[in-house]
Amino acid sequence: MQTKSNTFALASLTALFFIMGFITVLNDVLIPHLKKIFELSHFEAALVQFCFFGAYFITGGPFGKLLEKIGYPAGVVGGFLLTALGCILFYPAASTASYPIFLGALFILASGVVLLQTAGNPFVTLLAPGKEATALTLVQAFNSLGTTVGPHFGALLIISGTAEVVDKAKEAQSVQIPYLIIAGVAILLAVVFYLLKLPDVRERAEQISEENHDGKQSMFEYPHLVLGALAIFFYVGAEVSIGSFLINTMEKVSNLDAKTATQYISYYWGGAMVGRFIGSAIMAKIAPNRCLAFNAIMNVILLVLAIVLDNHTTTYLLLAIGFFNSIMFPTIFSLATKSLGKFTSQASGLICIAIVGGALVPPVQGLVADYMGLIISYLVPMVCYFYIIFFALQGYKVVTDKEHL
Repeated sequence: MQTKSNTFALASLTALFFIMGFITVLNDVLIPHLKKIFELSHFEAALVQFCFFGAYFITGGPFGKLLEKIGYPAGVVGGFLLTALGCILFYPAASTASYPIFLGALFILASGVVLLQTAGNPFVTLLAPGKEATALTLVQAFNSLGTTVGPHFGALLIISGTAEVVDKAKEAQSVQIPYLIIAGVAILLAVVFYLLKLPDVRERAEQISEENHDGKQSMFEYPHLVLGALAIFFYVGAEVSIGSFLINTMEKVSNLDAKTATQYISYYWGGAMVGRFIGSAIMAKIAPNRCLAFNAIMNVILLVLAIVLDNHTTTYLLLAIGFFNSIMFPTIFSLATKSLGKFTSQASGLICIAIVGGALVPPVQGLVADYMGLIISYLVPMVCYFYIIFFALQGYKVVTDKEHL
């Protein structure tokens, strides 16, 4: 009965991961859209990601501790409601046509996504003991489905398709209806998950700690967690940064208009979806860390070629990175939180703090793009992938007390 209950819970959580991906990818549409409306530099436009992913740094830790008290199911419901509130605030933000108010609403929306993320990832790993990486990769594939569908939604309802801004207020208000729709869906999901009464797996976490008998008093005593959190920082930073500048890059090297380029974003995130479905099967036979190392090496190669060629082919090389990004987040998360037991919820909070990489890396690439050129700025995410290679080959290893002696 417990296995059936867990299987049903895992299936239900696919909706959570879908909505997280859907909302997050809309930032890639908002950045060029708001950049045009408010006449922003690359750095200023990247503040969209700074505010969104900055919420992970500020709220990740507190939410991790909160989940210890209220449990993962309650965290999921609260996350949906907070996300809905942020979406609703887009309406007055758009009415004022003020970029700072947009950023404030985005921060609240992001805080809801952080709570969903903090609850969702460890929830999946605890529901699938012994198959953490495979289960999380499979469920995260629905996150990628959301990121694949999202750009089409944004292109249809947000991007106007005109090259110049004729009416600043009207262009800003184009986000109102789309985000109200998302708010309605989030509220509906909160009600559904409340009624589902999903299992509380906190006892399972305590059981793991007792089985390990490692005597650890703090999550920071696990080196693989600390190194894994840093890997999440660089992975999210690289993925978000590339996605943030893809539309502007396609406009530059392929002479595409913003509306057409926005639709191409689906291939970047769609590749991640396909890769996660394939990866969940491959990692059942090949060690997850080896798959992670291979994918990171492939992304370094793709970025080198994209920078060196600097032509129409660059677009396709950058889009292909999405496929190799696919397994990275769930694999790093499962490797970093392995054998943590009662510290799992706190560790999830720490990893959510590390997602601040999505806030910090895009502005860095934006600065490089402003001063050295858009294509050369892709050196920034390349550095991120080099660290992931290190974690996949060495940093992921769980160091036991016996190995210290």
